[in-house]
Amino acid sequence: MRLILAPMGKGRPQRFRPYALPNPPKRRTFRPGAIAPAKMAAESAAILGGRGGGPASMSDAGNSGFGGSSGPSPSDVPSTGAADSFTETTSVSWLQRIVSSLVGALIGLVLVVASIVAIFWNEGRAIDTARALSEGAGAVVSVDAGAVDPANDGKLVHVAGAASATAPLADPQFPVKASGLKLRRAVEMYQWRQDERSETRNKLGGGQETVTTYSYVREWKDGRNESSAFRRPEGHVNPPMAFSGRTFVAGDARLGAFSLGPDLIGMLGDGARYDVDAASLSGQAARTPPEQVVDGAIYVGANPAEPRVGDLKISYSLVANGPVSAIGRQTGAGLAPYQTKAGGTLYIIDAGELDAAQMFKQAESENAMLTWIVRGAALVAMWIGFALVFSPLSALAAVIPFLGSLVGAGAGMASFVLTLAIGPLMIAIAWFAVRPLMSIAIVAVGLALALAVARMRSSRRSGLAPAPPSAR
Repeated sequence: MRLILAPMGKGRPQRFRPYALPNPPKRRTFRPGAIAPAKMAAESAAILGGRGGGPASMSDAGNSGFGGSSGPSPSDVPSTGAADSFTETTSVSWLQRIVSSLVGALIGLVLVVASIVAIFWNEGRAIDTARALSEGAGAVVSVDAGAVDPANDGKLVHVAGAASATAPLADPQFPVKASGLKLRRAVEMYQWRQDERSETRNKLGGGQETVTTYSYVREWKDGRNESSAFRRPEGHVNPPMAFSGRTFVAGDARLGAFSLGPDLIGMLGDGARYDVDAASLSGQAARTPPEQVVDGAIYVGANPAEPRVGDLKISYSLVANGPVSAIGRQTGAGLAPYQTKAGGTLYIIDAGELDAAQMFKQAESENAMLTWIVRGAALVAMWIGFALVFSPLSALAAVIPFLGSLVGAGAGMASFVLTLAIGPLMIAIAWFAVRPLMSIAIVAVGLALALAVARMRSSRRSGLAPAPPSAR
């Protein structure tokens, strides 16, 4: 079947509807239970041009037969790997682009200020954490897990050994029990996902045309995609999740003579995969939709081989009884957060038997990693903010497409150079009171990068400039 796209009406955004031309349909093969018969029926209806349905819509052409009223609901059709899609074209005038760019410039200013605030907050947090860890490393006392010494009450102590809990961990919604410190339930739902792909073309006179293709595919994902926010939610509805992820923590965990509270145990990682015993489901009453164990996980749905939208996969991970190491303030026979003079708190637990020095070194590495992650996010936000601030310049110049692209490229480079200069400066100011030499080094590196980018841009322009005519 061949499709010709034709616009419907003059409004914006314009939607396109394909008209079917009666070419001989290609021979197709299909297996029983697949979607191919429904799709062939939909295409045959389009070729015959029945009066009841009219010409097929764009989504009908790629939806494996889901769009027709006589076909099955998308939530009831098993997956075949095919995706449906439609294309939408929007146009904006030069004046609309200028107004939008002015609004974007205001948003850009807010984004630049917010990124600077985020940088100062992040550096302050990093400094406080570094000071607290340094103070704790000098004050911590390693104690024997087998006995509690009242003389250490109120002090920062380090204890390591085998931790265990007596009462089994149980999921009240499923017949799953396990002996250990922490049991985590993860839930994935088979659901719709919307993908977008846009192509923008500048027009003479400053206008702009954008062609956006929306595609819908089905996938397994933890959490629920909000289908009401889809561009075309009809036929792509994700139902509410009947179950969600949850963590179960032992309330009677002990590390030798010390008791470990649920808040401290909850800070451990997710542990190793825990396979559900298929026999555990046989004793419970049948529920709708049906439940069964597949590859160590609970499958909620009719047929795992052909998942339907709304089916669930429920898996578990377990932190088993075993060696752990903890640092905190000794309070009787338990541990609590330790308040440092630097202002931070120390309350650390790790799997395995580690000495205090190893635990503080690992905590310092995690602090440095988090600091760089936030720095990177703040610098990217600052770059985007500066680009939005300069966007009115490219919008004004876009009356001639080539000139608008040239100004836009220059504005993007200027945004990058400003980010390289201002971002490190803000980081250096935050650290100057603590480590002045490092602050100076940060400023020097930032300025060097900014100058290098500016010179590279300048040399590239001079290389592209035409040579002057030689005198004869």
